[in-house]
Amino acid sequence: MKYVGMVLSLCLTVAVAGCVGGQAEIKEDRLTVGKVQGEIKVGMSASQVAELLGSPNIVTTDEKRREVWIYDKVSTDRVDSAKSSFAGLIILGASAGQRSSSQRQRTLTIVIKYDEDKKVRDFAYNYTQF
Repeated sequence: MKYVGMVLSLCLTVAVAGCVGGQAEIKEDRLTVGKVQGEIKVGMSASQVAELLGSPNIVTTDEKRREVWIYDKVSTDRVDSAKSSFAGLIILGASAGQRSSSQRQRTLTIVIKYDEDKKVRDFAYNYTQF
């Protein structure tokens, strides 16, 4: 009986510590459709674009040797959920329940074309979610 109390106390301590612990810093994602639509403009300099979106994945040139920057981002979100009933089983470290998960994939491709003076002359983007 003495050990059951110690195990229960330990479980509660771990659970409380997990809830109180510091939160990881979440950095703002710089590549979004809204950022491209609202902030990228024809005539911007390459340095302004790099400040807004960061470094491109690919840098190439067109037929007239003008720079073309390509940003290509793929992200996958996975959500795991469980329905469980703990009752008295938490003391033993076990739970009974059902697990399910869902997954969503998103892609964002941004193509920025520059003129001879390294100013944006055209840009396009494609966003998919499935």
